Amino acid sequence: MASFKPLHILAFGATGNIGKHIIDQLIRAKPAFPKISIFTSPNTVATKPELLSQWKAAGVSVIVGDITNSEDVKNAYHDVDTAISCLGRGALEHQFELIRLADESESVRWFFPSEYGTDPDHDPSSALEKPHQFKRRVRKTFTEQVKNLKPTYLVVGPYIEMWVDGDGLKDAFGGFDVKNKEATLLGDGEQPIGFTAMEDVGKALVAALQRPEISFGKVLKIASFTKSPNQILAEYEKQLGHKLNAKYVTLDEVRSFEKKYWDEGNPRAVVGTLRRIWATGGAVYDKLDNEALGLNENQLQSLEEAVGNRLEGKPF
Repeated sequence: MASFKPLHILAFGATGNIGKHIIDQLIRAKPAFPKISIFTSPNTVATKPELLSQWKAAGVSVIVGDITNSEDVKNAYHDVDTAISCLGRGALEHQFELIRLADESESVRWFFPSEYGTDPDHDPSSALEKPHQFKRRVRKTFTEQVKNLKPTYLVVGPYIEMWVDGDGLKDAFGGFDVKNKEATLLGDGEQPIGFTAMEDVGKALVAALQRPEISFGKVLKIASFTKSPNQILAEYEKQLGHKLNAKYVTLDEVRSFEKKYWDEGNPRAVVGTLRRIWATGGAVYDKLDNEALGLNENQLQSLEEAVGNRLEGKPF
């Protein structure tokens, strides 16, 4: 598929956490992609008018519809050759219908599932992890049911912005609390983790779109930087100019908290499992695809920049 060139890209979930960064980077890459469209709901049109107006001014087409309505999706796919899913965890079930309709369309030939996280095929234990079961179903769908569509799976590990935030689970699963001068790390804090800044996810996706000969049908592994939690703690303390009170949660304690959350049906159990996966080597890869995609180190956020952005309160 080396001769394929994406000419009309359609994104679902574009106004979500990662979708905003992907659309912004697609816009910055102009005129590489002649037409960029997003599919969004009437509610989003009503609640995020400023963001949509900015994108429209930049040449993005906004298609309003219901993602659960097959006819709306079919119509949105007209003349589209590449579809990108940026759907959040709560809407991921819709991907199966999006994939089916894309495969049946006359024009769509490339699909990026919303897989911006861990690799469900990282090692033998990955196949058993609860948060990976959806991703495994998506990959099985492409392997066994899809005829005309090529996927690209973009694996980026944890977003550094959300990892340091801790998602309100700091005491159980780690995170940084600068206001109270506290940090909670898992294990001994020495396990390296491949982190990706959210804006760099957008840069990586653009790079993949520009290199179909490398990206078609592939699993691509990207990281802005690979550092241990202790190295991140040291960078926080360096930029703050003072020490943080660091607490270490043993992996046995992490697994105990994790089981409790799953048993209680707490939706944050997924976050706990992912953070345990990262703390035990599930986001470190033998080889990254940064170089193959033309992503140089100076194009991506460094640890210093990432921590600086968090201390400045830069929104994500």
